[in-house]
This record gives sequence, structure tokens and C-alpha cells, in this order.
Amino acid sequence: MATDLILHASSIITMDDALPRARAVAIDTTTGRITAIGSLSEVKAAAPGVAVTDLGSTVLMPGFVEPHSHPLLSGMATQKPAYWVSPNVGVPTWDDVKATFAKADKENPPDQVLVFNGVDRLLQQAPLPTRSVLDPIFPTRPVVVVDNSGHGVYFNSATVALLGWPGGKPPADPVGGSFGRQADGTSDGTAFESGALMQIVGAVLPKAIPHPLQSGALFYQLMAKNGITATSEHTYNTGQYQAYAALASVPDCPLRLHVYHMSIEPDAADDVDFPNPSLVRKNGIKLWADGSPWIGNVAISFEYLDNPTTRTAEMELGPRGETQMNYTRAQLDAVLDELVPTGFQMAFHCNGDVGFDVVLDAYARALAKFNLLGSDHRWRVEHLGAARRDQFDRAAALGVTCSLSPFQYIYWGDLLDGVMFDPAYGAQWQRVRDAFEAGVTPSYHNDGSVCPPNQLFNVMHTVMRSTTSGKVHGADQSVTLDQALRAITINGAYQLKRDHEIGSLAVGKYADMVELSADIHTVPVERIVDDVAVLGTWLSGKRIDLDKFVSEVTAIDPSEHHDLTTQVADRKCC
Repeated sequence: MATDLILHASSIITMDDALPRARAVAIDTTTGRITAIGSLSEVKAAAPGVAVTDLGSTVLMPGFVEPHSHPLLSGMATQKPAYWVSPNVGVPTWDDVKATFAKADKENPPDQVLVFNGVDRLLQQAPLPTRSVLDPIFPTRPVVVVDNSGHGVYFNSATVALLGWPGGKPPADPVGGSFGRQADGTSDGTAFESGALMQIVGAVLPKAIPHPLQSGALFYQLMAKNGITATSEHTYNTGQYQAYAALASVPDCPLRLHVYHMSIEPDAADDVDFPNPSLVRKNGIKLWADGSPWIGNVAISFEYLDNPTTRTAEMELGPRGETQMNYTRAQLDAVLDELVPTGFQMAFHCNGDVGFDVVLDAYARALAKFNLLGSDHRWRVEHLGAARRDQFDRAAALGVTCSLSPFQYIYWGDLLDGVMFDPAYGAQWQRVRDAFEAGVTPSYHNDGSVCPPNQLFNVMHTVMRSTTSGKVHGADQSVTLDQALRAITINGAYQLKRDHEIGSLAVGKYADMVELSADIHTVPVERIVDDVAVLGTWLSGKRIDLDKFVSEVTAIDPSEHHDLTTQVADRKCC
């Protein structure tokens, strides 16, 4: 490799145990790889005659890795012209949601279809936004409101008219989905799960999102502004191929993208060849064990508490255990028997403890059947809010790695502990320390668009074990700063099977880096988010111009990407 760039920083946090700290890094910008790292004198000696670019007080780290996300679909759901109304982005109450409704109604032409994403009935104490709730707010304009969980959509009478349902009556419920109905059979303005959501979103969003590829680029930009340089698409289907290839084709693409093909797609087992596999590649196959704790369809062994909060959110108390699984055990075994021989990495969405037991049982059987026990398969399980320590121990013994959702505790922790669930379960939601101690190489993710893609926010709160209110629940699950930083760098890279290329800064690896305004180890933990700013990111030794990236994508003809809007309903999250 031919070095043509040397960067000198106030400090370089490498996340490489062999050389934890450095001051300079040499890069071959043709290959994008690191050729030397160490002190400035050492690097200059390894690359004589190469000019040094001094970054001043900047601190460099490996670019952050978020191994579970949905960037393209999240962009369409949250970026303008859509409106993000989640409590996690500063819309804390139903009154605040209604204020956003009023603002959007005022600032858009009367014939413009509007999309709002992120209503959370638990956190915002919102009513079920049925047609009767939305009609007085939007009497004539078609409107769609997407639940923050991604498992439901709500709409008004103008949308029912736009859909053209005879007599205002929805069609028959599709497999795996349902439409809400009033006593006379007409729509009540609700739909749940993909089969039904697709019919609403597919008809409405093309009229609301004129340039879906630009929307995706804006979410890429948001992730990069938070220091992320590698992520995934965990609800991939072939309808997204052209879009992700197009995003990777522009010179200033800021992210490496790894797709996980939805198991429900007929071609889930097929190989997928992208033009630039260093930037976008197929990693694995995504399956769903259960649903979401925020809407009640999660496979847990304990019940929701009965109180005004859970009643307003219309939670069934339970526990309903395996009845909330998306597969019977026999179906799960059959799916794995079909997909495991492909050699792709398996990845299961799972929130409940009952669900985790079933997934581990199925994984153990499949690993044994296909002689994969003891191999470097890195099969994954995602989210795991209600997981127990013994389950993490068992996962580690099977070679299973876990990507955790600290945002579940950070944003919902005050509700989880004593309002949604008994403290024995709620205070221990997201057992992050247990996951580290068990050895499952845990990572952190934000599951766009459930919450903003801010990994430093996750670091701060998992070290402090605090919620957004500052309260601490389950202090025994706090982690060290080093563990939290590993979760967003080398551990995430491990789960994406890229730890030999990204996740730490070492000779031979890609020069994917984030510039920080301060050394995260020198600021008080509670000040990390306030005192450590992301100044920019580098991919393959090139500093990314995010505004240029968005402009490059905006210049792409959007006509061939309009079908993307129909896929927002497949964005099943936590």
C-alpha cells in the first residue's frame, strides 16, 4: 500500500488492545486502508515524505457501528416531507403531537397528503388515534399516522376515501394483519401488522413522499452526523436493491451498509451481488420471534400491571407467553432448515424471555443438525429487553451474539419499572452488564426510526444506567465506559462479520473514523453528550461532505424509486 495521507490528532482512541492510544495515522487513500499508526514520529518514519495534516484538538476514534437499523425506510418515515412526532425526538405528550398536526396542516397546501411517524401511546399517553380522533383535526386532508413501534398505522376518513374502499369497508384481513372495524363494518381508521399496513401505506405514501431516495439520504446524513460509519438494513427485500446500490454509488456515501433479507421473502435464500460490496453487501437473514412490548404482543412469562397508564394504552395484561410468537416451534424449525444451508448469518428479532428461550432452543437444534456447533457462525438475536442472565450464558455457549436496545430502558425505563411491569422485571429490562459478563459480544443499536441514531447517548446512559429523566433503575446493570465504547465499535463490527476490516483502527483496516471535539475518557460521564461533539466522519480515509452527499442523491431521478414508499410498513421495529 502507498501512503499518501498522514493525520495527526490530539489523541487517537484505537479500540485495538495491542495499541490502545496513538497520535497519528497513515492512510493509503486509494485502498482506503491504514498503513501505519502510532506516535507522529513513528508514522512519519513509516511514510517518509508524506505531508502531515494536523487536526489540532480533534480526537479520532473508529467510526461508530450500529449493526441493526432501517435507514432507507426510516428516512421515508421521519425526514421531511414526513413529520417525526416520537417522544424520543422531543414530542413528549399527545398535546405536543396535536400541535405538530396543526403546524403541518397550516404549512402545507390543502391537497397535500401528510405522514406522521412515532406516536407512542404509552409515553405520550395518547388515545388510540382512530378515525374518530383524527377526523376533527383533519376533516378533509388525507393523513396517515405510523405507530412508533412500526406495527400499526392510523388514518382519517379522507384517507379511507382515498383508498376507495366500497362503502368505507376494509377488505378481508390479510394473513398476519388486521383492519380495525366499527360495528357497521366500516373502517375505524386503524390497521395492524404488515399485511394490512402495506395496503394503507402503499396507496398513500407515494402521494406524500415525492423523492424517497432523498429521504433515505437524509437519514444516512443523520446517522453520519452522530458519528456512525457502518450500519445495516434489517428489513431488506429486493425492492430496495436499486436504492441501496444508488446510495452507495455516489462519491460521498457516508455509510457501509449490510442487508439482512426478510425470511418471509420468496428469495430470502438467494445471493445478492451489489456493485460495491465494500459499501453494501448481504450479510444475513432476518426473522421475527415476537412483537413489541409497547403494543403488548411480546412473548413474556410475566404480566403487564393493571393501572391507568396500561389501560389507556389498551394493553392486555397477560402473560400470554408463546401465544405471541410469530412462529410455532415446528414452523420455526422448518424455516431454519430451509435457510441455514445458505450459509448466511441468522438474526432474530426477539424481545420477550419466553421468545428468547424458544429461539435458543431452535438455534441449538439447527446448529447441531447442520454441524455448526463450535463454528464461527455469529448467529444473532436482536433487542432482548426481557432477557435473563442464564439465557445470555446459554447464547454465549452456542456462539450466539446479541445486539441490545439500550434505548428501550433509556426512554421507557421509568414506565417499565413499576408501571408496565413488576420491578423484578421492569428494573432489569435490558440487562446490559449481564450480556457483557456472559460473553455474547453485545452491541448497541437504536433501531431507526424508533429513536434518534445517537450512540454516544447510549454510551452515557448505559454507564450511568439512567433514563432520560435521570432516574436509575437496576443499577447492577450499569457497564464500564470501555464496555460501552466496545458496544458501538468493535463489537458491532464483530456482529456484522467485519471486525477484520472496521471497528478499530489498526494497520490493514479501513480508515473509517469519527472526529470528536473532546476525549470521551476525560469528561464526566454525565457530560458526554453535552461535551463530546461529533465534528465529522471519514470513510476509507476520505472526510465525508454530507451536504454534498445529499445533493448528489437529490440529483438522481426519483421516478424509479417510488415503489419504495410501499415498504415503510415492513419496518417492524421493537
